[in-house]
Amino acid sequence: MPISERGYAHWQGTFIDGRFPWWPITRLGIRLAFKRKYFKFVYFFSLLPALAYLAGVYISERLEDFQFMFRGSRQILKVDPQYFKTYFTSDFLLFMMVIIMVLSGAGLIADDLKFNSLQLYFSRPLRKRDYLLGKMFTIFFFLMLLTFIPGLLFIIVKLIFSGSFKFIGEYPWIPFSVIGYSLLVTVFFAFYTLLLSSLGKNRRYVSILIFLVYIFSDIFFGIFYGIFRSPYFALLSIKSNLQQMGAFLFRVQPPFEVPWVYSLAILAAICAASGFALKKKIKGVEVIK
Repeated sequence: MPISERGYAHWQGTFIDGRFPWWPITRLGIRLAFKRKYFKFVYFFSLLPALAYLAGVYISERLEDFQFMFRGSRQILKVDPQYFKTYFTSDFLLFMMVIIMVLSGAGLIADDLKFNSLQLYFSRPLRKRDYLLGKMFTIFFFLMLLTFIPGLLFIIVKLIFSGSFKFIGEYPWIPFSVIGYSLLVTVFFAFYTLLLSSLGKNRRYVSILIFLVYIFSDIFFGIFYGIFRSPYFALLSIKSNLQQMGAFLFRVQPPFEVPWVYSLAILAAICAASGFALKKKIKGVEVIK
């Protein structure tokens, strides 16, 4: 009996481009992050300042009911641009963002490099831009819950319990400042994390790198500032540059006498260099349609 062998038959179907081809990548990144050990605890811990500041907004409108909690000046409970700036640029919040990036973002690209997954991604009708957007929106999800959402709640609670729009009338730029700074810190940390994640195949190595680059940038600033006493050395610190931009966006006194545009230039340069490096690092294969 003759045996015939069937060769490869080319698929005659058509590719259907989804509206958001990056969404499955983002969804997977979020799900994997929540499965990591201690991540849920760390993320909940990072939300505690937001809850405390939200309670402060409520108390500021009900001072007569909470007189037992304070003595003397009540300025500490004044909800103004400085109140928002203090929350958004606090050392604790920025540090917790870095820890969250260590836990959730270190392996976003490093794991794909380790397991040679890039060819699997790009063997589908997926562009390099969609791949990077999927990874970035994983970071956006976690950081926006720490920045934009609390800031929005501060404003809403203030308006509800004050019973008027006086707060917006006095500080009409506050909503835009919340949006602007949330986008700034989120986009920066997204580029920062993905760049470092693409430098190695070992998640632990990348985790240490994300943490140390942030910490040592601040240490170098402290060393040079202690020697030369020049505030311009604050430009060496990632944290200080973010705090400078926060002060500018919320229209309050900056922590250092350095033009805010210098800090913006530093952060933008890091993002631009990261984007260029990622474009060169992430290589795919051509999909024949």
